[in-house]
Amino acid sequence: MRSDAELRSDVQAELDWDPAIKSTGLGVAASDGVVTLTGHVASHAEKYAAERAAQRVSGVKALAVEITVKLPDSDQRTDADIALAVERGLAWSALVPADKVKAMVENGWVTLTGEVEWEYQRKAAEKAVRNLMGVTGVSNLIGFTPKVVPSDVEKRLRDALVRQADREAEQIDIAVTGSQIKLRGTVHSWAEFNAVQHAAWSAPGVTSVKNDLVVQD
Repeated sequence: MRSDAELRSDVQAELDWDPAIKSTGLGVAASDGVVTLTGHVASHAEKYAAERAAQRVSGVKALAVEITVKLPDSDQRTDADIALAVERGLAWSALVPADKVKAMVENGWVTLTGEVEWEYQRKAAEKAVRNLMGVTGVSNLIGFTPKVVPSDVEKRLRDALVRQADREAEQIDIAVTGSQIKLRGTVHSWAEFNAVQHAAWSAPGVTSVKNDLVVQD
């Protein structure tokens, strides 16, 4: 079990190591495995990179992100320019179904709405826009209208966990109610946490995943 000082030092080192994070003014606080990031970055992409970097560090049980995006003058774009870039980004993504996702831009913040069939399509839409110049944040409000009817979801998900996160499969409780899945139990890293969540969202017909897994070293 790492001390708060050791965890803070490890997270700071990972932030310094990641070439996608250019800001040197990010603050890190740690308390009982809960890490808080503070400070300013120059893009939403950099903020996202900081979040992912902190999650990679062993011992991080939860993450609070209090980072704000302050665009440099050279990266300032009008909402109209950003909206056009977002429209093109969505259209050029092979994983985003055509004409299913709409975007609104206000003060650089992109809000995505619409209906898709799968979680991977929802994530692909967000990925297509979050790295665009001028974007200060993304709200992903895309919903689901699955065509596949859930069938034996728990068994299929359990099989997927054995394939993708074998060490964790026996420590996870899966509750299925209609098209909704609830996960409880423990995993040993954020990578395993994300693998289990990905497996749950990949189950046919799933429209909601409540992930109450705990990251435990």
